[in-house]
Amino acid sequence: MLTPWKYSSSRDDFMNESLTSCTKSYDAIVIGSGPGGEGAAMKLAKEAKSVAVIERYRDVGGGCTHWATIPSKALRQSIQMLNDFRGHPLFKKAVSSLDVTFPQLLKSAESVIAKQVQLRQTFYERNQIPVLAGSAAFVGPNEVEVTDARGGRRRHRARAFVIAAGSRPYRPAQVDFSHPRILDSDKVLGLKETPRSLTIYGAGIVGCEYAAMFRNLDTKINLVNTRAKLLDFLDDEIIDALSYQLRDQGVLIRHNEEFLKVEADPSGVVLHLRSGKQLRSDYFLWANGRTGNTAGMGLEEIGVKVDGRGYALVNENYQASLPHIYAVGDVVGFPSLASAAYDQGRFAATHLVDGTCEYKLVQHIPTGIYTSPEISSVGFTERELTEKCVPYEVGHAMFRHLARAQMVGCTAGMLKILFHRETLAVLGIHCFGYQAAEIVHIGQAILSQQGEANSLHYFINTTFNYPTMAEAYRVAALNGYNRSMGIYPARAAVES
Repeated sequence: MLTPWKYSSSRDDFMNESLTSCTKSYDAIVIGSGPGGEGAAMKLAKEAKSVAVIERYRDVGGGCTHWATIPSKALRQSIQMLNDFRGHPLFKKAVSSLDVTFPQLLKSAESVIAKQVQLRQTFYERNQIPVLAGSAAFVGPNEVEVTDARGGRRRHRARAFVIAAGSRPYRPAQVDFSHPRILDSDKVLGLKETPRSLTIYGAGIVGCEYAAMFRNLDTKINLVNTRAKLLDFLDDEIIDALSYQLRDQGVLIRHNEEFLKVEADPSGVVLHLRSGKQLRSDYFLWANGRTGNTAGMGLEEIGVKVDGRGYALVNENYQASLPHIYAVGDVVGFPSLASAAYDQGRFAATHLVDGTCEYKLVQHIPTGIYTSPEISSVGFTERELTEKCVPYEVGHAMFRHLARAQMVGCTAGMLKILFHRETLAVLGIHCFGYQAAEIVHIGQAILSQQGEANSLHYFINTTFNYPTMAEAYRVAALNGYNRSMGIYPARAAVES
């Protein structure tokens, strides 16, 4: 446990110097108020530790609330609703002449952001956690200097620190991001018009999400991928479905391309690729990579290691090079998910307090990708199971066969269950389509169970509301089970 002035021997007997000559001392200081910082701060406060949070922005919530997850997903929801109305036979005439611009749609996110900030602010107030405004920089292993917006500086000390400073879009030096037509995933949220055409360099999650969003606003899209496939960490069948849907919607995808240079003028931007291609569009969106927000924090000066992209290097307990300094969330890189960051913050705080870390609880983190339709998955892919020589079978439920999908007019997509061919243990859940990011959690709950509790029989023998999207689990389970019975007829005879 964290004892006065000293760490236990299990964490290298790190000895703190006297904490007297400073503005105020704490058991722990958390740098950043995004999901990772919030998770750590709340856990420490519940353990009766004195904790302060340093936040350089004027409001709490971090990049997740102000620049990334909340604004982009609220924007996506507004665009999706508009697109759904335009495609609905009852409403498309009424909205066909409706001219809605990108800035108008983006404005819908402001109320969500304000509500999230207000809610998160009450968490700190209720738990009596002071939020110190300004940018933090280490001036010693146990001391940070906080510089506020007016240039005022105050120093604060603590026995331990949790760095949850997040990340920002990677900006290569050869790209002029000061030009109004050259954007990144932060700058795109300040667009003052709906682009007629847009070239997106980088076909990761951010690139694919914005390609889908802008295409639904009738923007012509060039999506440039540096790899051979889109989102190659996903199951191959989901990748194929995404590629088909984007192309069917009119997105032009170019694989295996490499950036050479970009030229911008007042009327547009030209992307030059090493293959010799030149792509001209109204705007250019750089969506290729991110950088950890560690610059100017003084970490290397005190012996905390960071990599070439600014990500803090941590062990399995989220400890950095100095054992009393932890780092969580996007500032450590993968998986760069708000949901994972919050749990990492709690686990780091738990280890800080009593020396245990429950990192195994985040082994089955679902991936949520808000394309159109959306994608979510958890567990193994077919490719991974094949490489591991695991005998598995597949169950499908095509959304075009579900009554609920037919009612809402969202019949593109499917739910896919991967399960062990012999034991029927659920090994992976992959969903592409309407409400994918919601319904994946049913499969996640079963996948995380041990022994007989993790079984395809749960989906077969459970009554699902009808009509719902969730009943896809029963359909997919029966589909896969019937296929497996052809391989094990003796089992089929017994179980029938």
